Amino acid sequence: MSFKTKLCATSAALALLAGTTAMADEITVAYFLEWPMPFQYGKAMGLYEEELGVDINWVSFDTGTAMSAAMASGDVQIAVSQGLPPFVVAVSAGQALQVVDVAVSYSENDNCVVATNLEIDKTTTADLVGKKVAVPIGTAAHYGFLSQMNHFGVDISQMEIVDMAPPEGAVALSQGNVDMACGYGGGLRRMMEHGNVLLTGAEKEDLGILVFDVTSTPVDFAAEEGALLSQFLKVTADMNAMWNSGEHTAEMLPVIAKDAGMEPAAAEASLATFTFPSVSDQLGDKWLGGGVQTFMSGVAQVFADAGSIPQVLDSYEASVDASHLAAVAE
Repeated sequence: MSFKTKLCATSAALALLAGTTAMADEITVAYFLEWPMPFQYGKAMGLYEEELGVDINWVSFDTGTAMSAAMASGDVQIAVSQGLPPFVVAVSAGQALQVVDVAVSYSENDNCVVATNLEIDKTTTADLVGKKVAVPIGTAAHYGFLSQMNHFGVDISQMEIVDMAPPEGAVALSQGNVDMACGYGGGLRRMMEHGNVLLTGAEKEDLGILVFDVTSTPVDFAAEEGALLSQFLKVTADMNAMWNSGEHTAEMLPVIAKDAGMEPAAAEASLATFTFPSVSDQLGDKWLGGGVQTFMSGVAQVFADAGSIPQVLDSYEASVDASHLAAVAE
């Protein structure tokens, strides 16, 4: 049986399992440019449209906060690789969104970079007081910035913080308009040409500063289009499995790179810092089985302490629905 035949059979089974067929004729899916992921192979090859049986309008965004806004307005039904922090900010403010899978883990691909000429490292972080920092507010990079400053005991009220998406922050750092910039993906790579990080990805993980993205969707869409959502997650899971096997790199990499707007070498370097958990791993305790919900409470508390959100929810259990991914596993 061919890969495509297997995918068709599984998609049909998912629709039957959900007890309904897709009602939507078209959906809009949000994603990031310069953020290469296996799903983009399926996107570029038209596998999602073929297996879901609907037209898909793929729209790129610069930040996860913009994705939340688009879902709030009804313009986007699924966001692929939305940073967990912007998701937490949105649901803490009352937006009805749900995490439906873990898209990618990437502690080495999200960080803050200090201008080289300042000669500041993790032993001299007190010198950051009074400095100007470009931070994409409400994103994973913002959470990482707040967590690192908490760790180093740097009072952020004594810093000038400017809200900038990573591409703009990289330009500002290169031109000397900011002293430090925080970001991810292509923006982070360009920042690294003009400065140094305070902590490596491994050092951040040792401190409990995890960095991962999720696939998110409005609660209403998940309730109304459960079969369609499960089919979408199934195609994504198959693309991840293809990549993780290591047997399809030559076939997938150039397609992913082109779709991400990157040169193959740059895309390969980014992908080397990414981990794509399997469906079974995602359904375990570390991720959707409880770990993500607990981690969200910690993220929310960091934002609340910094005055970035008004409150922390009593629980984030309702913000995760693993049933659609569980249907894929079955």
